[in-house]
Amino acid sequence: MPAISNSDRPDVVLIGAGIMSATLGTFLKELEPSLTIAMFETLHDCGHESSNGWNNAGTGHAGYCELYYTPQRNDGSVDISKALQVNTEFDISRQLWSFLIDKGAIPDPRAFIHPCPHMSFVWGAGNVAFLRQRFKEMSAHHCFRGLEYSEDRSKIAEWAPLLMDGRDDTEPFAATRIITGSDVDYGALTQLLVKHLSDQPGFDVHYNRKVIGLDREHDGRWRISVEDVVDGSVETVSTKFVFIGAGGGAVPLLQKSKIPEAKGYAGFPVSGIFLRCDVDAVSHRHHAKVYGQAPSGSPAMTVPHLDTRIIDGKQSLLFGPYAGFSTRFLKHGALTDLFTSLTIHNFIPLLDVARDNVRWAEYLIGQVLQSSSQQFATLKDFVPRAMKKDWKEAVAGQRVVTIKPHESKGWLKREEGKLEFGTELVVAQDKSIVALLGASPGASTAAAIAIGVLEKCFNDKLTADRWLPKLKEMIPSYGESLIKDAALTRQVRADTAALLQLENV
Repeated sequence: MPAISNSDRPDVVLIGAGIMSATLGTFLKELEPSLTIAMFETLHDCGHESSNGWNNAGTGHAGYCELYYTPQRNDGSVDISKALQVNTEFDISRQLWSFLIDKGAIPDPRAFIHPCPHMSFVWGAGNVAFLRQRFKEMSAHHCFRGLEYSEDRSKIAEWAPLLMDGRDDTEPFAATRIITGSDVDYGALTQLLVKHLSDQPGFDVHYNRKVIGLDREHDGRWRISVEDVVDGSVETVSTKFVFIGAGGGAVPLLQKSKIPEAKGYAGFPVSGIFLRCDVDAVSHRHHAKVYGQAPSGSPAMTVPHLDTRIIDGKQSLLFGPYAGFSTRFLKHGALTDLFTSLTIHNFIPLLDVARDNVRWAEYLIGQVLQSSSQQFATLKDFVPRAMKKDWKEAVAGQRVVTIKPHESKGWLKREEGKLEFGTELVVAQDKSIVALLGASPGASTAAAIAIGVLEKCFNDKLTADRWLPKLKEMIPSYGESLIKDAALTRQVRADTAALLQLENV
């Protein structure tokens, strides 16, 4: 592992060795190979926190099955705009991965991605009516070409036998399916990206190194203080640009920067617990990612889903998540994380969010108090003939939802807070530092997020004589709208499906 010295002056510092930093680093080194980049990671290896295969649901979020991306309006119609956004952002990820496979940087797509149908499944007359309307509106758009719908028991059983085995017909049920979905192991992908980066000159990754300080230097650079978690020694590096891609740990690091844009931001940790089945006789009977309807008042990331997972060549099933609570911001973090992140600037926004989200708090408390029998009963709503001996508890990675400060409306101005379940980039005015906050859809849209960093912080280089031609080579649809251009969408998906060895319709 390369040593750190006080004379180190990399052009870019990436904090965190997860899928976000690895993706941004990949873009930067392709666009300007001469850049020197240093990556710092607290753990002993890359991709072991939220990006890890078992810490991340690995859905390959594409807006096909996640019902919370398609809210129903008061008039009964369904808003598919968010699903379209996520759907086409996943296309950006597919294009980046295809580019890397085509150039030989990733030898085999099966090392991280597998074809896997995406399904939605609901029961109850109201939910069936919603899913029917959702299908009507989504299937009319070219981005959701190939989406199927059924209320027929035998057809749904053909798609996903475990859903129908032992299910009675006392209430209606319905499902949608699309075969072009995928299962993605983002931990494996992170390993592949970091290896590719490490093979290039000018890139160094430092493990067992925790960033403990971010300070401005007189010339506008950033002095990064880094602690060796093994022996406790502290060293520093100086850099022109910092990306804070540390998952749940991004909030306290953003606070350390003291940039005005960070004022008032807070994070609230939500842990996830899954039930996992590694029994081949069960897991091999289910090949799909199936999302249900969210319990009333629950956050989006707690929507129940039954997922096929393929990790290290082994097919398993995950069901969940059941919401839990820990004051840690990272799975390997400290119990004091939440408390040490409180400041005079974010305390009011936190209280404001607590006041306005009582139902969410009640839901979390109810989940934490659930017994294992109650958790298993929820699984049996999806898999009626599930046997408890086939399933074991699996604790997922921590998710830290963002609490964003904003000023109240009206004549009496005061600071308020808003709960944000998506992802957000917080950028300094001089564009020298940016932090990625939030949870979902996260990894699946890492390439789109990285492009957002390029546009916000390196827009002066996105010109015809600098980075733009290469970026267009990496992402052929860049600058175009896949939502509007059906022919381009078909071409991009056909090309990427061939390279990624995915189904195409």
